Amino acid sequence: MANKRIQKELMDLQKDPPTSCSAGPAGAGVFFVNIHFPPDYPFKPPKVNFQTKVYHPNINSNGSICLDILKEQWSPALTISKVLLSISSLLTDPNPDDPLVPEIAQLYKNQRGRYEETARAWTQKYAMG
Repeated sequence: MANKRIQKELMDLQKDPPTSCSAGPAGAGVFFVNIHFPPDYPFKPPKVNFQTKVYHPNINSNGSICLDILKEQWSPALTISKVLLSISSLLTDPNPDDPLVPEIAQLYKNQRGRYEETARAWTQKYAMG
């Protein structure tokens, strides 16, 4: 069942890709993610992590993503497309109250300009070359 579901979702994604995955200060970059589907997908969430370095309070240096729908809020009704849209939304609108990188979350909360400047610099360095 998982393979058929994954194939259908990937075909749907190719036919009708999300309109925009550009987001926030990192908006101009191209970011690559790995998606690993467990054998019991869609009853368990896929494991998604960034291959591209991202400066973000909810994404750590290993590319792990702190996003509720990839954990306790997962539902079999969710699709790959919805997961990608949620990740894009997280890039635009970080959740500094549930960070993977507390130092970046503090910078985001207290010195937004410095956070955005650093995020743009990382995008320039890691996602545009």
